[in-house]
Amino acid sequence: MSRPITTTRAEPGELLAWYDRHHRVLPWRIGPSDHAAGVRPDPYRIWLSEIMLQQTTVAAVRDYFLKFTTFWPDVHALAAAADEDVMAAWAGLGYYARARNLLKCARTVSRDLGGVFPETEEGLQALPGIGPYTAAAIASIAFNRHAVVMDGNVERVMARMFAETDALPGIKPVLKNHAAALTPSDRSGDYAQAVMDLGATVCTPRSPACGVCPWMDPCRGRAAGIAADLPAKAPKAAKPVRRGVAWAVLDGAGRVMCVRRPDKGLLGGMLALPASEFAEAPAEVPPIAADWRTIGEVRHVFTHFQLKLEVRAAQSAPEGDFRAIPEAAEAMPTVFAKACRLLKGVEI
Repeated sequence: MSRPITTTRAEPGELLAWYDRHHRVLPWRIGPSDHAAGVRPDPYRIWLSEIMLQQTTVAAVRDYFLKFTTFWPDVHALAAAADEDVMAAWAGLGYYARARNLLKCARTVSRDLGGVFPETEEGLQALPGIGPYTAAAIASIAFNRHAVVMDGNVERVMARMFAETDALPGIKPVLKNHAAALTPSDRSGDYAQAVMDLGATVCTPRSPACGVCPWMDPCRGRAAGIAADLPAKAPKAAKPVRRGVAWAVLDGAGRVMCVRRPDKGLLGGMLALPASEFAEAPAEVPPIAADWRTIGEVRHVFTHFQLKLEVRAAQSAPEGDFRAIPEAAEAMPTVFAKACRLLKGVEI
């Protein structure tokens, strides 16, 4: 519910002036001075960054983005890449369906669209892996289209600006309406990035720096003394706990033997240790007959459940679908990388 605490209106121009001075320097971003000079963002780089940034922080994405753009500098290069190379480069970034959709999208754009990304939200949403938020971000930032970009930072800024005390996620449509009313037709891409930068650097989740905020005066949450408590969030249900077993097979040189998981399903297409299903009581079927030794347990939190993974190891020289990876942990999802780290210094 909005509280009419102040009649001062937030002005996009004030935020853009702040952004011109204090914007974050990011490897996929064109700075406002370059933008004003006629330099335009590369839609490929904007698309790639936005896919990587889905449910992931800027700090975690930066090095992955630089690695991808070094290996595959344009959409045609990425479209021609081998699936396993892209999945290995993505390892550790999480939410692996994004990597599979990344390849599908790159190949669609390269093959069917001549390497040219659509400029409209509707056209972008027709591509694999691009939903409403990502389409709005790409349309706005890459093509300066008038689009309302909503992420967690923007939601927080809007909740505080208008003192909306109802809880997320139910309040999302109201916050989007506020954001739409403030989004200017001119410099829409810079404005979208400015609101996200404001939320990331000033209007932070804890201890917002209201004293240096360009929108301090019109902020109703600050005036009411409740800014730090917003946005309110509905309590989350506890995540169920599942269990699993991973079998680490080491060859004579001490290298970990890996398998590729099926393309569909959790961690699909990724290199991994052979493992059981993840369930309350998983069936334990080792990949080969060997003298298995329990090394320890790792824990990992997925989107919908917590996993306790028992790690067992044995030395063998298996054939077939196994492959030896010198630095296996670097090519594996985080949960299996954790399992591999348990093996260091352990005699099998």
